Amino acid sequence: MSTVTGTWCDRCGEAAAVGSHDGCAAARTLEPPRYCGHCRRRMKVQVLPVGWSAVCVEHGEIRG
Repeated sequence: MSTVTGTWCDRCGEAAAVGSHDGCAAARTLEPPRYCGHCRRRMKVQVLPVGWSAVCVEHGEIRG
């Protein structure tokens, strides 16, 4: 799963074009995104036994 979905890294919240996000990509295989990749807002994340959901107030919900 790619950690870079837009302008921002969805794990660390830093600019996607700056630096390597290999560590973020590795961590994202086991955990949900924490930041919206489009607007860099911190998302509300809920981890469930069957997966997770993350909600950005601007861009809506994603599930995994």
